Amino acid sequence: MATIADVKRFKSTVNTASPEYQANYKEWQLLLNTLRDRLKEATSQGQMRHLETHIKRGQLLARDRIELLLDEDSPFLEICPLAGWGQKDMTLGGSIVAGIGLVCGVETMVIASVPTLSGGSSNEVSVVRGERISQILMENRLPAIQLLQTGGANLSQQFRVFHRGGIATIHSTILSPFSIGSRTYGNLSSPHRNSSKAGIPTCSVVFGSSTAGGAYSPGMSDYVIMVKNKAQVFLGGPPLVQMATGEISDAESLGGADMHSRKSGVSDQLALDEFDAIRKAREWMSHLNWKKHGPVPPRHLTPSIEEPIYNRDELLGIVSANIRLPFDATEVVIRIVDGSRFMPFKPLYGANLVCGWAHVHGWFYFILFYLVFFDVFIEYTSVIYYYRETFDAGIPVGILANNNVLFTQEANKATQFIQLCNLKNTPLLFFHNITGFMVGKRYEEEGIVKAGARFINAVANSQVPAITIIMGASYGAGNYAMSGRAYNPRFLFSWPNSKCSVMGPDQLTGVMDLITRQAAERTGQVIDENAAAARNEKFRLVVEKESDVYYTTSRCLDDGVIDPRDTRDVVGMCLSVVYNREVKGGNLYGISRILGSVYKAGVMSNCYGRHGQLNGWRSFASGRQVGHCIQSDSIDP
Repeated sequence: MATIADVKRFKSTVNTASPEYQANYKEWQLLLNTLRDRLKEATSQGQMRHLETHIKRGQLLARDRIELLLDEDSPFLEICPLAGWGQKDMTLGGSIVAGIGLVCGVETMVIASVPTLSGGSSNEVSVVRGERISQILMENRLPAIQLLQTGGANLSQQFRVFHRGGIATIHSTILSPFSIGSRTYGNLSSPHRNSSKAGIPTCSVVFGSSTAGGAYSPGMSDYVIMVKNKAQVFLGGPPLVQMATGEISDAESLGGADMHSRKSGVSDQLALDEFDAIRKAREWMSHLNWKKHGPVPPRHLTPSIEEPIYNRDELLGIVSANIRLPFDATEVVIRIVDGSRFMPFKPLYGANLVCGWAHVHGWFYFILFYLVFFDVFIEYTSVIYYYRETFDAGIPVGILANNNVLFTQEANKATQFIQLCNLKNTPLLFFHNITGFMVGKRYEEEGIVKAGARFINAVANSQVPAITIIMGASYGAGNYAMSGRAYNPRFLFSWPNSKCSVMGPDQLTGVMDLITRQAAERTGQVIDENAAAARNEKFRLVVEKESDVYYTTSRCLDDGVIDPRDTRDVVGMCLSVVYNREVKGGNLYGISRILGSVYKAGVMSNCYGRHGQLNGWRSFASGRQVGHCIQSDSIDP
C-alpha cells in the first residue's frame, strides 16, 4: 500500500551563503519590523484614560474577553486585523476584534466589540470587515460567538454605514449582509437568517449597552447571555424614548439584563458577571454536538506530523523583498509542505507555473503569531509551538505557484491540474508571484486568449476550496487566474513584500503616457514635456500607493498580512476550517465561450459554448478527452 513516505523529498538547491541570499534576508528584516509595528498598533484598544475608565467599572477589555473564551493554548487567527489602517476618520480594525479560534475544541468565529475605541461604534471599515467575516463564517460553516458592547453606528458616517450595512450592521459584524464578490444578499441581519437556516449556530454575549440597530443582534441570535446590572439592550435609550413618547424611564428598567431575562425573554441566560457570562458561552458551545461535514481526511488523524526538512526561516533568503527579482517557487513550496515531499505535475511542460500535490498539517500544531493580539505585544524572536498528539497529520492539497509570466502552456497545464483536483476532491493552494499573461503578436497567434480563458474559467467554476497566498507581484489577469479576491478563495493572505494592481506602476504609467501622446498626435497638439513628466510621476506614485500591501489590506482585499514563516501554520489552520463543509469537486464546464479542441470519433474539432456543451472534463494539454460533446447545430471545423 502506497504511503506519503513513498513521495520523494524535493531536494533544495538554495545556497544560504550566497550574497543574494544574505541580501534578501537583510531586506526582509526591515519589512518584518514594519509588520510587527503595525500589528502592535492594531492591538491597541484605545487611549489609556478610556482603558482605565473601562477597567474601573469592573469590565474586561475586548481582547481579554476573547482570551478567556478560547481554549487554553488555542490559536487565534485574526481576520483583517489591519482593516482601516491609514484611512482618515476610521478606527484601526473597525472597533472590533474578529478571528477564528477553538472554543471547547470547536473552530469558532469570535467577534468582539471594542468599547474603548469610539465607544465600540461602527464605521465604514466595520461594515467592510464585517461583510468579509460573514462570508468566511457562511462559506466555512463556522459557529459564531459575539461579545457585545457597543454604542451603535458612528452617526457622522451614517450614509456610508447604514445603506451598505443594512439596519442591523450599524452595530455588529456578524450581521453584515452575506456577500459573494460584489453581490450582497439581503439586509437587516441576513447572515443571522442565513446561518440559522443553514444550521450554523450563533450566540451573543452582551456585556454592556447594545442599543438601536445593535439590539437586533442578540434579538436574532440563537442564544443570548446577558450580564446582570451591566447589559442593556433597547431600540431607543431613555432620552430617545422621552423625546418620542414622553415616557420617563431608566436604562435598567427599559432594557436591562434582569428585565430581558424575566419579562421580555430576549435573554436566555442571566450571568452574574463577565466571567460567568464567558463560562456560560463555553457551556453553550460544549452542548452543540458540533461536527465537521468534511470529514477531515484520514491521514489527518494519524498520530504524528512530518515537518518540512528545510528551515522555514530560509524563506526570507529565498524570496526577494524586491518583487522585480525572480525566485524559484518550488523552493518556497518545499519549506511549507509536510516532509518537503512534493509530487510535481508536468514539471517539464509550462515550467513557469509549478503545479503538484503535497500535504499540509492541520490545526493542533501552530506558531501562535497572533498571540500578539491578546495582551501585551510579544516580540517575534523565537518560534512558539503548541503540540498535541492527535489530529496533526497532513491534509492533501493541490498547489499552483508562479515562477514567472504565464504562457499558453502554463495556462493549459493549470486548467488540467484544476480539473484533476476537482476529480480528487482536493483543495487548491495558490502562491502568487505573477505579472500576468504574456502579450504580443506571436502569443496571440498561439491562442493565449483561448488558453487564458480556459484557465480563468476553470478557476471560476472550480468547486473545491481555494486558499491564496500573495508572495510577490499579483498583477492583471494573472491575479484572476491565480484565484485573487474577485474569484472568492476561502482565505487570502499577503506577505509584506507583495503588490497587487492591474499592472506595475511603471508599466501602467508608460501605457497611459503612450495613449496620451497618440491622442495628441491625432489632434495635432504639442506635448508639454515638463507637464507630462510631472503628470506621469504623480500618477505613478498614486498607483504605487494603491498597490502597496498595507493599502490593500486596509480595505480588506486580503484577510491579513503574515510573516512568510507563518504561512505553513496559517494554511494548515485554514485547511482544517474549510473541512467544516464537505470538500467536493465538480464538473468545471457548463456552456463556455471557448472550450478548446475536442476529439470526437477520431476527428478533431472545436467545441464552442454557443454550439454545444462539454460534459465531463478534458485534458487540454495532453489531447486526452473524458466526457463527450453534445452538439446542437454545428461545430466549427
